[in-house]
Amino acid sequence: MNTGQRVDMLATVDRGVAGRRALAVAAAALVVAASAQVSVPVPLSPVPMTLQPLAVLAVGGVLGAAGGGAALVLYLTLGLLGLPVFFAGGAGIGHVLGPTGGYLLAFPAAAAVAGRFAGTSPTLGRVLLGCALAMVVIHAGGAAQLALLGGDPGFALRVGFVPFLTGDLLKVGIAAAVILGLGPKLRALL
Repeated sequence: MNTGQRVDMLATVDRGVAGRRALAVAAAALVVAASAQVSVPVPLSPVPMTLQPLAVLAVGGVLGAAGGGAALVLYLTLGLLGLPVFFAGGAGIGHVLGPTGGYLLAFPAAAAVAGRFAGTSPTLGRVLLGCALAMVVIHAGGAAQLALLGGDPGFALRVGFVPFLTGDLLKVGIAAAVILGLGPKLRALL
């Protein structure tokens, strides 16, 4: 095999890997969109309980920092373009500027944090820590926007963080299990 043939073969392999990664990013964005449709209203809060945080953590942990962040940027882009990917089939800039916008905008960073900690050889401790920190990123973004909109940081924490604490701790554990169970298998395909 001559040098030209090797270069052509490597280019074909690189295109295949890039195609699989792009497909994984698109599929992950759709997973987050589907998780947003599982929505439960929270009394006295403008923010519903969804499965999005679980999906964000799992996507980041499985795809890694770059892939997870890219999937969530794609997800936000789809919603801003009018596709019904936000909670309860919502779409548009109103969701990003409204009470749930801080959470949405924090999703790419949270996925990157979960992915960074999961790394290429995840351990239980690193994955749990990464998922917990990623959840903090999500709630910091959400509470910050609620505080800006309402002018009261205490109120923002009471309605945007406290009602979600128990469920989100459970989501951290489930995301860690998904990352440790499925992550190595899925990463091997990419």
